[in-house]
Amino acid sequence: MSAVDPRTMPDPPGPELSPLRVFIAVLVLIAAGTGAFFALQDAAGDRTARAAAASREAPWFAPYVDATLTPTVAFQERASNPARDVVLGFVVAGAQADQACTPTWGTYATLPDAATTYDLDRRIAQVRGQGGDAVISFGGQANSELAVACDRPDDLAAAYRSVVDRYSVDTVDFDVEGAAVADTAANARRAAAIKSVQDGVRAKHGHLAVWLTLPVTPQGLNPDALAVVRAMLAAKVDLAGVNIMAMDFGTPSAAKDLRKAVLSSITATRAQLPVVFGRAGVKLSAAHLWAKLGVTVMIGQNDVDAERLSVADARAVGAFAASHGLARVSAWSLNRDSQCGATFAVLRTHSNFCSGAAQKPLEFSKVLAAQLRGGARSTAAAVTAADALPEAATGTTVDDPKKSPYPIWQPQQAYPENYKVVWHQAVYIAKWYSQGATPDAPNVTPGNAPWRLIGPVLATDRQPVLKRLPAGTHPSWSATHVYTAGAKVLFHGLPYQAGWYTEGERPGDTGQGGGPSPWKPLFTIPGEPKAVD
Repeated sequence: MSAVDPRTMPDPPGPELSPLRVFIAVLVLIAAGTGAFFALQDAAGDRTARAAAASREAPWFAPYVDATLTPTVAFQERASNPARDVVLGFVVAGAQADQACTPTWGTYATLPDAATTYDLDRRIAQVRGQGGDAVISFGGQANSELAVACDRPDDLAAAYRSVVDRYSVDTVDFDVEGAAVADTAANARRAAAIKSVQDGVRAKHGHLAVWLTLPVTPQGLNPDALAVVRAMLAAKVDLAGVNIMAMDFGTPSAAKDLRKAVLSSITATRAQLPVVFGRAGVKLSAAHLWAKLGVTVMIGQNDVDAERLSVADARAVGAFAASHGLARVSAWSLNRDSQCGATFAVLRTHSNFCSGAAQKPLEFSKVLAAQLRGGARSTAAAVTAADALPEAATGTTVDDPKKSPYPIWQPQQAYPENYKVVWHQAVYIAKWYSQGATPDAPNVTPGNAPWRLIGPVLATDRQPVLKRLPAGTHPSWSATHVYTAGAKVLFHGLPYQAGWYTEGERPGDTGQGGGPSPWKPLFTIPGEPKAVD
């Protein structure tokens, strides 16, 4: 299939087919198997598809976020993420041999570990509290997707189910690329496992939208990528759609005009969908076929040196998606949506933290979010676990130490950078050293606020249990004893060390006159940026 610039394609007139012509067309289909007959029907309905798209829920934009890349992106903040939704990647198999069926975030953290290391559960709750949604993506370019590593069907289904249940997700994404695309055994396992999970969700009167994210060429999906789609459909998975990775084409035509290559890959894949869905017994209208399609672009500098996507290119992709009724548009990645170089643009840079393009901060995301105002939840009913709801939903702002995962903010306490606190049923992290600055102070410009909101206190949160030392490890603190610098004591089983001369000042309290305490904890307080040596 030759690459055609969709900007030059007029709306075709309705077909005037004689019986002979129809017969010939059917013969061509059977002989060639190229889908030409379906393409004729779809082209005839293209004008209807565009009209129908205008009346449906608008396409949604959700940038990918590399959830384990540090420093982490505050995707839960509107100031850091202009989009309503976000796609979080990537859930993969664990790195150890005994973790083949254990879902982890990039091999760095198990699901429970990610809740504390990255505050992931809380940040997802914050996104939803603002009317957005988080899509969980499995796979990615690095590491092993669970279906590749886990060859035990029941355990694979249980792994997928644990992710769906923990994050109460109603939309999942499978990013299948590299060697995994051609792994037919893994593709079959993945399809069977996700079918089981989807059926389980449906039995509870919910819905789980399943997306396949696949590599593409300007001429469409290659045979291996099409086989991944066919495996899902053969297993009777209710497939929400195919999201193509329109990037890193590595062709002279793409190097010459990347925008044209991206749009060509969309139209070429769209022409393939009626064949692959049709052969699985799924007959869709022209409008619904467009709505089974999504596209992900790599903003700025692609991995291929000669391919660079500008802001104007991204705007053209967003306009095409909106006018044709694609379901979704994504971008890799929110982590990269800034210019390399604070003052002068550093172009053509390959980086995980900046785009290598001339741009304003978050410009790619702002442009696409403004064009594509739909929501990921428009295609999937919410499946929300009760224990994932924030306590703040009850309307209370009283902080209970027994249900607070971090210390409750105190006005007299000095907080260094990255310290976490609880205030008014929400968790905040210090952006720099501060004292007396209320975390939720009104009328403070976001850039000037010393605190960043992470997310709500969750119903499952509890006060951490501190490890206490046996009696006799250090002398017990006494209100009548005089301590000099360096003295160590135990107070309620917790070790402290005196920083200077002190008498009668209790460890854990503020110092005299509201000043700093003379006692330095010799243990890690939950919320501290690092452990005390």
